[in-house]
Amino acid sequence: MTTAAPDARKAVGLRSERGPVLASVMLSTGLVALDSTIIATAVPSVVSDLGGFSQFPWLFSIYLLTQAVTVPLYGKFADVLGRRPVMFFGIALFLLGSVLCGAAWSMPVLIAARAVQGIGAGAVQPMSLTIVGDLYTVEERARVQGYVAGVWAVASVVGPTLGGVFAEYLDWRWIFFINLPLGAAAAWMLYRNFSEKVERRTRRIDYPGAALLTASCTLIILGLLEGGVAWGWSSVPSLAIFGVGVVLLAAFVLVERRAAEPVLPLWVFTRRTLVGGNLVAVVVGALMMGLSSFLPTYAEGVLGKGALVAGFALAALTIGWPIAASLSGRIYMRIGFRDTALIGSVFVVAGVVSTTLLDADSSIWHAAGAAFVLGIGLGLCSSPTVVAVQSTVGWERRGVVTATNMFSRSLGSAVGAAVFGAISNATLADRFAHPPADIAGRLPAGGDATSLVLGGHAGDSPAAGYVRGALADATHHVFLALVAVGVLIVVALLLMPRRTRQLTFDEPR
Repeated sequence: MTTAAPDARKAVGLRSERGPVLASVMLSTGLVALDSTIIATAVPSVVSDLGGFSQFPWLFSIYLLTQAVTVPLYGKFADVLGRRPVMFFGIALFLLGSVLCGAAWSMPVLIAARAVQGIGAGAVQPMSLTIVGDLYTVEERARVQGYVAGVWAVASVVGPTLGGVFAEYLDWRWIFFINLPLGAAAAWMLYRNFSEKVERRTRRIDYPGAALLTASCTLIILGLLEGGVAWGWSSVPSLAIFGVGVVLLAAFVLVERRAAEPVLPLWVFTRRTLVGGNLVAVVVGALMMGLSSFLPTYAEGVLGKGALVAGFALAALTIGWPIAASLSGRIYMRIGFRDTALIGSVFVVAGVVSTTLLDADSSIWHAAGAAFVLGIGLGLCSSPTVVAVQSTVGWERRGVVTATNMFSRSLGSAVGAAVFGAISNATLADRFAHPPADIAGRLPAGGDATSLVLGGHAGDSPAAGYVRGALADATHHVFLALVAVGVLIVVALLLMPRRTRQLTFDEPR
C-alpha cells in the first residue's frame, strides 16, 4: 500500500481550497455527464425541427467517439502543462460546442457541434479525477470519488427526464444553452480556488504519435459503435475500418517505442497494477452501458412501466455506487486495493446474475434491487482500482495513467454498446422474422415493431403481447451476456498485485 505522495499538495496549493475546487469539478463533471444522455428524450423535437431522422444516432455516437479518442492526449498534456490549463481548455471548448449545438440549423451542423462538445468533454472527465488524485490523500480519495461517481450515476437518470422537460415545455435548444451559466460558474470557481506549481522545462510534443493514436482509436471505436447498425459486421466498410484502424495502431506502437516523450507511454501496458486496473475499467464501462441501456427497455417494454418508473429502477444503481465508493476507502486502507475490489466483484456477479432472473412476471422492485447490488459492486471495484492506478506514480505521470483508465472505460462502453446491441438486435430480428401466423400481418417492419410497447404505446393486443415476449427474450440474452462480462472483472483483478506501491521507472513491473 502506498502513502499519499507528498509532492501532490505542494503542486496544487493549500488544503483549504479543496472544497470549492471539488464543487467546481463536480459541476463540470455533471455537465459532461448530462450531455451524454439529456438529448435522448428530445430527439423527436430535434428531428421535427431539423429533419434528418436517419442521422440522429450520430448525435450520441460522435459525442462518445470524440470524447474517448481525445482522453489519452489530454492526460499527457496535463502532465506537461498542468491540470489547470487543460481543464480550462476543456470547459471552454465544451461551452463553445454547447453554443453551436443550440444555434444549429440542420442535423449535420448539430452533429458537428456535438463533436466539438465531445472534444471538450474529453478533457473534463480525466482532469476531474486527476485533480482529485492531486488534492486528496489515498485515504480520502475513495470518499471524494464516490461523490464524482454519484454525479455520473445521477446524470444517467436525470438527463433523459430533464431533456424531456426542456423539449416539451421550453425548447430543445435550452438543453445546450443551460450549460453556459453553469459552465461559467464552474470555471470561475476553479479560477479563484485552484492553483498549481508546474515545473517549466522544454518538452517535445509527440505529434506523430498523437495523430496516429487519434486516427486509430477513431476508426476502431467508430467500427464498434456503428457495426451491425450502419453496416454489417462482415461488410466491406466494417472490415476496411477495422483493418485500417489496426494498421494505424501498429504504426503508433512503433512510433511510441522511438519517441523521446511519447504521448501514451508503453510502460502503461507493462505494469500489473495498471494493466489490471485498466481492464477493470473496460468491464465497468461495458456493464454500465449494458444496464443503463437495457434495464429501462425491460421495465418499459416487458413490464409495461412508464419512463419515470423505469428511471427510478435504474436510479437504484446511483444509490449503491456512491455509498460503496465512499466506504471503500476505509476497507482498502485495511486490506488493500485488490482485495477490496475482489469483495466488490462478488456483488457485481450477484447483481448481474439477479438480472437474468427477471421475466415478464417480475416486479420493478426486483429490477431495482439488481441495479442496487450491481451499484454496490461497481463502487467497491471502481474506486479502489482508480486510486491504485494513481498511487503507482507521482504527480508528473498521474495525468497519463488516469486518462488511460478513463479511456479504457470509454472503450468498454463502446464495446458494450456494440456487443449488447448486436445480441438484442439478433434476437429481435429472429423473433420478428418468424411470428405466429395470426399476427404476422400486424407487426411493423423490422425493429420498428418495438414501437408497439415502447414510448408510452403499450397495449393489450396479441401483436403487442408478442413484441413484449420478444423484448423479454432480447433483454434476457443481454443480461446473460452481462454475467459473462461480470466474471471477467475477477480475472482482471487477479492480474493486479495484492499490494500496490509507487514504482520507479527502471523496474520492469
